[in-house]
Amino acid sequence: MRDQRDRDKIDALIGGFFSAFDNRGAAPELHRVIDCFTDKAVIVCRSAGQATFHTPLEFALPRIELLTRGALADFHEFETSESTSIFDGIASRTSRYRKAGKLNGEHYSGSGTKCFHLVEVGGDWRISSLAWVDDDA
Repeated sequence: MRDQRDRDKIDALIGGFFSAFDNRGAAPELHRVIDCFTDKAVIVCRSAGQATFHTPLEFALPRIELLTRGALADFHEFETSESTSIFDGIASRTSRYRKAGKLNGEHYSGSGTKCFHLVEVGGDWRISSLAWVDDDA
């Protein structure tokens, strides 16, 4: 029973994370991204053989700007599959995702993998780390 409640909360958190970047109906809000993470979360992007490390704020600010200033329009990102393991207040989730929109007026799309580590804090789940890599274009 607890596992299902935890699973439901994690599903809602990850769904909220992906939807926080959706600008098809309303402008994304910074707090919706930041609120998904613990205070000391680490975010890592793997690209071109390099890893870049960010705080949640460093990660969110340029993306929110891109999504609210018109360069990236009609954007959404969503899970296509996932695997989640829960262990007494910690969890790991691997998500395959797709993204699509219009970048500078041209069709933009892609896919990749996000690996989330999560922790239960005060009855709520938060992302403690996120690492991701986009598939090769």
